[in-house]
Amino acid sequence: MNRMRKNRRQSQHHWQDNLRRMLSPGTILQRHAQVALDSLGRLYRNRLPTLMTAAVIAIALAMPSGLYLLLGNLERLSGSWDGQASLSIFLKQDITDHSARALFAQVDEWPEVESVQLITPAQALQEFSQQSSFADVLGVLEENPLPYVMIVLPAGDHIDPAAASALRDRFSQLPETELAQLDLQWVQRLAAILAIAHRVILIISVLLALAVMLVVGNTIRLEIQNRREEILVTKLIGATNGFVRRPFLYGGIWYGVLGALIAWLVVEAGFWLLSEPVSRLAGLYQSDFSLETLPVQLLGILLAAGTLLGLLGSWLAVGRHLDAVEPS
Repeated sequence: MNRMRKNRRQSQHHWQDNLRRMLSPGTILQRHAQVALDSLGRLYRNRLPTLMTAAVIAIALAMPSGLYLLLGNLERLSGSWDGQASLSIFLKQDITDHSARALFAQVDEWPEVESVQLITPAQALQEFSQQSSFADVLGVLEENPLPYVMIVLPAGDHIDPAAASALRDRFSQLPETELAQLDLQWVQRLAAILAIAHRVILIISVLLALAVMLVVGNTIRLEIQNRREEILVTKLIGATNGFVRRPFLYGGIWYGVLGALIAWLVVEAGFWLLSEPVSRLAGLYQSDFSLETLPVQLLGILLAAGTLLGLLGSWLAVGRHLDAVEPS
């Protein structure tokens, strides 16, 4: 009797030790790593179908990534144009040359102003006659109808529309000013267009994310059907649903990761092909602008998005189709 109790206690201790060993973090991580590598090996053995599925996922991920990167380059280009936005200050017709030059010297000391240029009526008339076909008509005028004009470039912290508008209002309050015009409307229109583009890219991204989930889910569903007999045998010998589900979840993750990597290569190749024509076009406008490719932060976001979408797609497919595979 004592021996039986001792054997029972030893068996119980042995079972508890095995349970602790099975539930230890090292063992759990080791099993997950084994399942992940086994899933990757299964995908490698079916290289062509895997590559086709990953390519479809890559196209769905590359489109919003490329559009977002292109929009970022456009915003960077518009940011470099913002510094060229200027204010045109038209002075009153009866102002004297001494008063105009005194105002010019005063404005040049303002901290909100990067630079200022004074255009006299004679200079304005000469430039207008050179750039128009009315030189003969302008030559018969008894007096110059053009006023003094100051071209003001705002400082770096006053180039946004709100600050530039406040600077224009300050010029409008000067007694010498007839009209203060802010040449920033095109920048505001561009900002509105870019805001709309952000919304469009967001909508496209959501739709393509759903497409990625559907592609992964359909692929996992077909794999479950192809491995139906294997799943039945595994469940007959006592495997839990979590054990059976795990390889398919890792398969979906690998599809997402592979699709994200291929998408990165596609985006990089596309922008590499565009970089030379864009640089040549920028050179024609005396600009050193060049396209920026996918930064490391966005590459990490792309990999995370692919992994998450692959996991969600496989989770939905497994939850719907794996539970239906039960031994009779």
